[in-house]
Amino acid sequence: MTNSNLQSPLFFERNRVFRVYEGGKLFHDFFGDEAVDGNLPEEWIASKVKALNREMRAPDEGLSKVRGEGTTFASLLVNYPEEMTGGNGFDMLVKILDSAVRLPAQTHPDPDFSRKHFASDHGKTESWVILATRPGAKLFFGFKEGVTETDLQLAVKKSEQPGDAFSGLLQEVEAKAGDVWLIPARIAHAIGAGCLILEVQEPTDFTIQPERWCDRYRLSDQEMYLGLDKDVALSCFDLQQSGPSVLTRGSKKARIDEENNDYRKEGLISFKDTPCFAVNRYTVKTSCALRNLAVYVVTSGEGKLMSSAGISSVKKGAYFFVPFAAHGVTIHTTVGMELIECIPPAQPAKM
Repeated sequence: MTNSNLQSPLFFERNRVFRVYEGGKLFHDFFGDEAVDGNLPEEWIASKVKALNREMRAPDEGLSKVRGEGTTFASLLVNYPEEMTGGNGFDMLVKILDSAVRLPAQTHPDPDFSRKHFASDHGKTESWVILATRPGAKLFFGFKEGVTETDLQLAVKKSEQPGDAFSGLLQEVEAKAGDVWLIPARIAHAIGAGCLILEVQEPTDFTIQPERWCDRYRLSDQEMYLGLDKDVALSCFDLQQSGPSVLTRGSKKARIDEENNDYRKEGLISFKDTPCFAVNRYTVKTSCALRNLAVYVVTSGEGKLMSSAGISSVKKGAYFFVPFAAHGVTIHTTVGMELIECIPPAQPAKM
């Protein structure tokens, strides 16, 4: 890899990551993968994060590799900080995930909790853009009003036996393609069965999930509590994040930021919503300049990506990273295209 290679978009090798839950069938329509569910239900994109799996399939599982180079994205961030990010780092992780089962009830730490217990400056605030669903797809978001610490402890105890001890504590909503959700750290939530989601999050794999069973899989204490004492781990849940107001704050409506004959840009998540990342959606009719240091995911259509490196064909399921040093990157289409733009925090303006 040379400095000149970093003046154009970077494409990646596929990066399906093992999880204890099953899914991935909806990857068929998105990526063209085989239409089966299994334990590789997540595609990690532009990842500098290693997966926290009990049994790692490889020492670097989770890390993205640049296509044709064998070089990890993480190593490029370290070795070429100015070209990659203008020296500001890249504190974000993007995923595509498909759940065939309801994931365990869970929450994620905020930075204060992570610093105290995980020696990390990052928690795991995240956002969801629903790309597609199976029939009956649901999301679970925030506690129902009146849930107490005693209720939480009782649900943990009941979950030692297979069954559903937790969803009754959580607010249930229908998952619909196109919906956008912001999930701040410490809010109780769960992704239901049948959701293909583009997830943008802080760059960690920290999940507190005190439900013993994930469908047919029995979680270990380590997988539930990440090595913490159970009561310490449960204190990560914010019991005050409950009721309809949580749903109102979490559900985000797209706003049109720009619209012309060539493209429409919609803001989905802004830095006013969270300092952790921003997410925009581009509906390209003919052409559009990609000016931001960002990860881009093509969610429909097809076209040509043009840069100093030449012309690349891209279609639904393609993704790439535009480094800070890249200029003159444009998308062109004759049939229409939709892209999701994922911007990491604290980025300098391109000149």
